[in-house]
Amino acid sequence: MTDEQIVAQFWARSECAIQHTAERYGRYLLKIAANILHIHEDAEECVNDTYYTAWNQIPPDRPQRLLPYLGRITRCLALNRRDYLTAQKRSADFSLQLSELEECLSLTETIESQYEDGEVAAAISAFLRTLDKEKRVVFVRRYWFSDSIADIAGRFGLSESKVKSILFRVRKQLRLYLEMEGYRI
Repeated sequence: MTDEQIVAQFWARSECAIQHTAERYGRYLLKIAANILHIHEDAEECVNDTYYTAWNQIPPDRPQRLLPYLGRITRCLALNRRDYLTAQKRSADFSLQLSELEECLSLTETIESQYEDGEVAAAISAFLRTLDKEKRVVFVRRYWFSDSIADIAGRFGLSESKVKSILFRVRKQLRLYLEMEGYRI
Protein backbone atom coordinates (compact mmCIF):
# COMPACT_ATOMS: atom_id res chain seq x y z
CA MET A 1 0.00 0.00 0.00
CA THR A 2 1.36 3.42 -0.95
CA ASP A 3 1.63 6.48 1.26
CA GLU A 4 -1.08 8.20 -0.77
CA GLN A 5 -3.46 5.28 -0.16
CA ILE A 6 -2.73 5.30 3.56
CA VAL A 7 -3.27 9.07 3.78
CA ALA A 8 -6.53 8.62 1.85
CA GLN A 9 -7.61 6.06 4.45
CA PHE A 10 -6.86 8.55 7.21
CA TRP A 11 -8.96 11.14 5.38
CA ALA A 12 -11.77 8.60 5.00
CA ARG A 13 -11.43 7.93 8.78
CA SER A 14 -10.84 4.22 8.11
CA GLU A 15 -9.23 2.42 11.02
CA CYS A 16 -7.31 0.35 8.48
CA ALA A 17 -5.06 3.40 8.06
CA ILE A 18 -3.47 2.75 11.45
CA GLN A 19 -3.01 -0.95 10.72
CA HIS A 20 -1.38 -0.24 7.36
CA THR A 21 0.80 2.47 8.90
CA ALA A 22 1.95 0.07 11.61
CA GLU A 23 2.72 -2.66 9.09
CA ARG A 24 4.67 -0.35 6.81
CA TYR A 25 6.46 1.95 9.28
CA GLY A 26 6.13 0.44 12.76
CA ARG A 27 9.70 -0.88 12.97
CA TYR A 28 11.14 2.41 11.68
CA LEU A 29 9.19 4.44 14.24
CA LEU A 30 10.09 2.04 17.05
CA LYS A 31 13.79 2.41 16.19
CA ILE A 32 13.58 6.20 16.44
CA ALA A 33 11.81 6.07 19.81
CA ALA A 34 14.06 3.33 21.20
CA ASN A 35 17.22 5.25 20.26
CA ILE A 36 16.02 8.18 22.34
CA LEU A 37 14.36 6.37 25.25
CA HIS A 38 16.34 3.11 25.56
CA ILE A 39 13.31 1.49 27.20
CA HIS A 40 11.35 -0.78 24.85
CA GLU A 41 7.99 -0.33 26.57
CA ASP A 42 8.25 3.47 26.51
CA ALA A 43 9.31 3.35 22.87
CA GLU A 44 6.27 1.21 22.01
CA GLU A 45 4.04 3.67 23.84
CA CYS A 46 5.51 6.55 21.80
CA VAL A 47 4.83 4.68 18.58
CA ASN A 48 1.22 4.08 19.63
CA ASP A 49 0.95 7.76 20.52
CA THR A 50 2.30 8.53 17.05
CA TYR A 51 -0.58 6.61 15.46
CA TYR A 52 -3.05 8.45 17.70
CA THR A 53 -1.51 11.83 16.85
CA ALA A 54 -1.54 11.04 13.13
CA TRP A 55 -5.20 10.02 13.43
CA ASN A 56 -6.01 13.38 15.00
CA GLN A 57 -3.89 15.46 12.61
CA ILE A 58 -4.83 13.78 9.31
CA PRO A 59 -7.13 15.52 8.35
CA PRO A 60 -6.57 18.48 8.22
CA ASP A 61 -2.93 17.66 7.43
CA ARG A 62 -2.25 15.90 4.15
CA PRO A 63 1.44 14.93 4.27
CA GLN A 64 3.16 14.53 0.92
CA ARG A 65 5.67 12.11 2.45
CA LEU A 66 4.23 10.04 5.25
CA LEU A 67 7.48 8.53 6.55
CA PRO A 68 9.19 11.81 7.58
CA TYR A 69 5.87 13.14 8.86
CA LEU A 70 5.45 10.16 11.20
CA GLY A 71 9.15 10.17 12.10
CA ARG A 72 8.95 13.79 13.22
CA ILE A 73 5.91 13.04 15.39
CA THR A 74 7.62 10.02 16.96
CA ARG A 75 10.82 11.93 17.63
CA CYS A 76 8.97 14.80 19.30
CA LEU A 77 6.91 12.42 21.43
CA ALA A 78 10.01 10.44 22.44
CA LEU A 79 11.89 13.61 23.37
CA ASN A 80 8.94 14.80 25.47
CA ARG A 81 8.71 11.38 27.12
CA ARG A 82 12.46 11.42 27.80
CA ASP A 83 12.20 14.85 29.40
CA TYR A 84 9.34 13.61 31.57
CA LEU A 85 11.20 10.46 32.62
CA THR A 86 14.47 12.18 33.39
CA ALA A 87 13.01 15.38 34.88
CA GLN A 88 16.07 16.56 36.84
CA LYS A 89 18.46 13.78 36.01
CA ARG A 90 19.76 13.52 32.47
CA SER A 91 20.04 10.52 30.17
CA ALA A 92 23.77 10.22 29.57
CA ASP A 93 23.52 8.98 25.97
CA PHE A 94 21.19 11.66 24.69
CA SER A 95 22.80 14.44 26.74
CA LEU A 96 26.10 13.49 25.13
CA GLN A 97 24.58 13.97 21.66
CA LEU A 98 23.20 17.35 22.66
CA SER A 99 26.51 18.42 24.14
CA GLU A 100 28.25 17.48 20.86
CA LEU A 101 26.05 19.98 19.04
CA GLU A 102 26.46 22.77 21.60
CA GLU A 103 29.63 23.92 19.87
CA CYS A 104 27.57 24.54 16.72
CA LEU A 105 24.39 25.89 18.25
CA SER A 106 24.54 27.92 21.40
CA LEU A 107 21.28 28.04 23.23
CA THR A 108 20.99 31.77 23.51
CA GLU A 109 17.62 33.42 23.33
CA THR A 110 18.50 34.83 19.90
CA ILE A 111 19.17 31.40 18.46
CA GLU A 112 16.05 29.96 20.10
CA SER A 113 13.84 32.63 18.61
CA GLN A 114 15.48 32.22 15.21
CA TYR A 115 15.06 28.47 15.44
CA GLU A 116 11.40 28.84 16.28
CA ASP A 117 11.01 30.84 13.10
CA GLY A 118 12.58 27.96 11.20
CA GLU A 119 15.56 30.01 10.08
CA VAL A 120 18.23 27.91 11.75
CA ALA A 121 16.51 24.71 10.67
CA ALA A 122 16.49 25.92 7.07
CA ALA A 123 20.16 26.90 7.32
CA ILE A 124 21.08 23.47 8.71
CA SER A 125 19.11 21.78 5.93
CA ALA A 126 20.91 23.90 3.34
CA PHE A 127 24.25 23.01 4.94
CA LEU A 128 23.43 19.29 4.94
CA ARG A 129 22.67 19.45 1.21
CA THR A 130 26.25 20.65 0.62
CA LEU A 131 27.75 17.52 2.21
CA ASP A 132 28.54 14.30 0.42
CA LYS A 133 26.11 11.47 1.07
CA GLU A 134 28.24 9.59 3.62
CA LYS A 135 28.82 12.62 5.85
CA ARG A 136 25.19 13.73 5.60
CA VAL A 137 23.82 10.29 6.46
CA VAL A 138 26.23 9.80 9.38
CA PHE A 139 25.27 13.24 10.77
CA VAL A 140 21.54 12.63 10.39
CA ARG A 141 21.75 9.10 11.85
CA ARG A 142 23.51 10.52 14.94
CA TYR A 143 21.55 13.70 15.58
CA TRP A 144 18.11 12.95 14.15
CA PHE A 145 17.73 9.19 14.68
CA SER A 146 19.94 9.24 17.81
CA ASP A 147 21.92 6.20 16.65
CA SER A 148 24.97 5.33 18.73
CA ILE A 149 28.46 5.66 17.28
CA ALA A 150 28.73 1.85 17.27
CA ASP A 151 25.43 1.46 15.39
CA ILE A 152 26.49 3.96 12.74
CA ALA A 153 29.90 2.31 12.36
CA GLY A 154 28.30 -1.10 11.96
CA ARG A 155 25.67 0.13 9.51
CA PHE A 156 28.20 1.71 7.16
CA GLY A 157 31.20 -0.56 7.70
CA LEU A 158 33.29 2.18 9.30
CA SER A 159 35.41 2.17 12.41
CA GLU A 160 34.04 4.02 15.42
CA SER A 161 36.98 6.42 15.28
CA LYS A 162 36.15 7.20 11.64
CA VAL A 163 32.53 7.97 12.59
CA LYS A 164 33.70 10.21 15.45
CA SER A 165 36.08 11.97 13.08
CA ILE A 166 33.33 12.54 10.49
CA LEU A 167 30.99 13.92 13.14
CA PHE A 168 33.67 16.22 14.58
CA ARG A 169 34.54 17.65 11.17
CA VAL A 170 30.90 18.09 10.12
CA ARG A 171 30.07 19.89 13.40
CA LYS A 172 33.06 22.18 12.80
CA GLN A 173 31.91 22.86 9.22
CA LEU A 174 28.35 23.47 10.45
CA ARG A 175 29.57 26.01 12.97
CA LEU A 176 31.52 27.89 10.30
CA TYR A 177 28.57 27.71 7.90
CA LEU A 178 26.16 29.12 10.48
CA GLU A 179 28.58 31.91 11.35
CA MET A 180 28.91 32.78 7.64
CA GLU A 181 25.11 32.86 7.41
CA GLY A 182 25.06 35.43 10.20
CA TYR A 183 24.00 33.33 13.18
CA ARG A 184 25.65 34.23 16.45
CA ILE A 185 27.26 31.16 17.92
